Amino acid sequence: MLKRIREDIRSVFDRDPAATGWLEVLLCTPGLHALWAHRVCHRLYRRGLRLLPRLVSQIVRLATGVEIHPGASIGRSFFIDHGTGVVIGETTVIGDNVTIFQGVTLGGTGKEHGKRHPSLEDNVVVGTGAKVLGDIRVGRNSRVGANSVVIRDVPPDCTVVGIPGRVVSNDGRRTAASTLDHDQLPDPILIKLGELQRAIHLMEQQHVVQSTGDHYQI
Repeated sequence: MLKRIREDIRSVFDRDPAATGWLEVLLCTPGLHALWAHRVCHRLYRRGLRLLPRLVSQIVRLATGVEIHPGASIGRSFFIDHGTGVVIGETTVIGDNVTIFQGVTLGGTGKEHGKRHPSLEDNVVVGTGAKVLGDIRVGRNSRVGANSVVIRDVPPDCTVVGIPGRVVSNDGRRTAASTLDHDQLPDPILIKLGELQRAIHLMEQQHVVQSTGDHYQI
């Protein structure tokens, strides 16, 4: 347990530039408090208790702004930046070294039973306000841009942006677990518009060449 606590504190220092001291991290990091409370609630939940861990999770939600269902499974070095508005559903599975920002929802899409929440593999980063919905999988080292809505599986080493989320290939390059540079995220709509513009320009050039050739024959 002490090793896990040290890992959690280290993950804050590694990913939060505002963290300046261990006492500040211990006292002023709501995502850390929510994570520690969840670990206790998750153990109780797995032992068959239902009401007590749910009650504790709701108290923690009021105190931190982070709602994690006791049934969610969370790996090591999980980091929630700021935390306000974060919701993690019951059957969510989160791997190691995952980072999520404020306003993120890892939720379901209906009233179905069983596995109905997403699975995030190792080193995934989910940006501010993003929604990852349903029993889908976000592959290792992938990134979800701010305010994106992801409703389909995401391959490893990719970036997802937009509503609904569109996968943009990252050429197989590993993405850093603690970074999500929104100013460098690609816009798939602009990419498609650029391709369309180039296609139109090419057709116009071909039309000019054909028109010139016809005039010459006359």
